[in-house]
Amino acid sequence: MAETPTLRDRFLAGMSYAAATVNVVTTDGPAGRAGVTVSAMSSVSADTPKPTLLVCVHHLSPAADTIIQNGVFCVNVLRDDQSYISDTFAGRFREDVADKFDCAKWATMTTGAPRVVDPLVAFDCRIVSAERVGTHHVFIGEVVDLFVAPRGSALIYANRAYGRPSPIAPVASLRAGQEAQGTALRIGCFHTFGPFLLPAMIASLAKSRSLSVDLVEGDQRRLLESLKAGEVDLALMYDFDMGEEIDTALLRELSPYVLLSPDHPLAGQADISLAELRAHPMVLLESPPSSAYFLSLFEGTEGPPEVAYKSASFEMVRGLVGQGLGFALLATRPAADVSYDGHPLLTKPLRDKVPPSRIVLASIAGKTLPKSAEAFSFLCRELFEHEL
Repeated sequence: MAETPTLRDRFLAGMSYAAATVNVVTTDGPAGRAGVTVSAMSSVSADTPKPTLLVCVHHLSPAADTIIQNGVFCVNVLRDDQSYISDTFAGRFREDVADKFDCAKWATMTTGAPRVVDPLVAFDCRIVSAERVGTHHVFIGEVVDLFVAPRGSALIYANRAYGRPSPIAPVASLRAGQEAQGTALRIGCFHTFGPFLLPAMIASLAKSRSLSVDLVEGDQRRLLESLKAGEVDLALMYDFDMGEEIDTALLRELSPYVLLSPDHPLAGQADISLAELRAHPMVLLESPPSSAYFLSLFEGTEGPPEVAYKSASFEMVRGLVGQGLGFALLATRPAADVSYDGHPLLTKPLRDKVPPSRIVLASIAGKTLPKSAEAFSFLCRELFEHEL
């Protein structure tokens, strides 16, 4: 029998939905230099003699005592492309850097606390209050200096994953807002097969209902982050390294094929074996999990071929093949048999029996989907049912 969640567990689960900026709090002074990643940061007042804010730092973090002894700290609010700095100061890359500060370039603020050279915002503070509450020190600092970037977007943490804010157009009235609730279709799609699958499905839904679409395209990691952060409700992606918190429904199995230029030495064959491909240069679609999947197909041979070129762009791979620079293994088959720059392309089946890649419709386990997402899910299953 499952245990009833404690109030603490329910509190942590509830707070996981509260989106917060990701901040690296740093300090320097007589006690030395230190830093730690926190999400608990908030303004206190702009109307004190100097503006004030607070941060919470776990008492077991070495940075906590250093901040207290130095009496100063800088809150670096990270941009949405700086998650690696957050991960470093959270201790996730210990094997890569001997000193956490080696992950970025730094400038010195008025208090002497270090600032990431190019954060979104940095607040340079002197401590005016420090109090231990439970497991955390609550530091209130008065802002003596600050840095504001001319542009950028904040790195957000919500639903236990990184994300980024996206603007939402205001509604014209309360009634319009209530009627629009749950009608927006928020979906993610793997960037290589998204243009091949999504337009027809969205068009089909749009015929029967008023529809607005928030679309996220990216690789496997981007889509998983979007699902966990609540940025999308559903994602069309590969069934790879999902984890227990993700529910999946199989939509289609794709068998890999060989893409060649017409003048390739193997172009005249009806089908091609992996052993034959080993002797020729390869153009690799370097977009996880595609790259690992295609190279894994050669595990039963004497090894993979030489990878002459790599690209995360599906059409760049097709273009390089069209120029005769190598063959590629792909799974998605566009309707056009020419590259973007107009060169003809040939597709040949693999002679070997290899495991297919599996496209699934993914969602957060146990999450109730809005009506628009339910309709999209039903359409996906209906369209692909006859192909499985």
